[in-house]
Amino acid sequence: MSSSDETAGPLRLTEARIAALAHLYRAEVYRSAVWRLRFDNTTNWAVVTTGIAISVSFSSSSASPLPLVLVGLLVAFFLLVEARRFRHFEVWRIRARMLERRFYAPLLRGQKELLDQASSQLLADDYETPHHRMSYSRAIGRRLRYNYGWIFMIQALAYYGKLAIHPQPLETISDLWPRAAIGPFPGRVVVFAGILFHGAWAAFAIITMQWERRRLHRRSERAH
Repeated sequence: MSSSDETAGPLRLTEARIAALAHLYRAEVYRSAVWRLRFDNTTNWAVVTTGIAISVSFSSSSASPLPLVLVGLLVAFFLLVEARRFRHFEVWRIRARMLERRFYAPLLRGQKELLDQASSQLLADDYETPHHRMSYSRAIGRRLRYNYGWIFMIQALAYYGKLAIHPQPLETISDLWPRAAIGPFPGRVVVFAGILFHGAWAAFAIITMQWERRRLHRRSERAH
């Protein structure tokens, strides 16, 4: 029998093949855990740097709010790095999840057919020509909605809270602009830039959420 004939029908799982799949699953879980730790580290960096910026800016009434401005840019950089790492994590996670659903779940139910032909072919193709399972923009949107949106919100509240109470509580809105000024940039420009910065991230999170919903809706329609 030729090799093409062997692959034409359902995969016959011998003890050796089952053992190989078990080792493969363990490897996929390990790789997904490693990448999960890597993108969790970037979240930790964003949280720590935001906390440091808040501590420095609120250390005294004369301290500058500039660290709270700069940390927003740093957090945005961490977001972009984490989204790239999250895309790699999704590759290994989905492979492990497919083995759980198509191999281990039927095995635990006592079913005779383990890892059907379509799943076997899909896994084989993915190992032969690996590719990312989500776009970079989708990864950014997902990490933004899950984690970084909250970090940006805390950073923005801390910045405007600093302007409101130091060096003394605001009495009129006109007092805000001199406090917000940074070097040659007028306070109105700085505040508007901050609103534009955070508004753009909020809009991006909403847009990518709509993309995800439409994608899930199309998938459910195909399933039915």
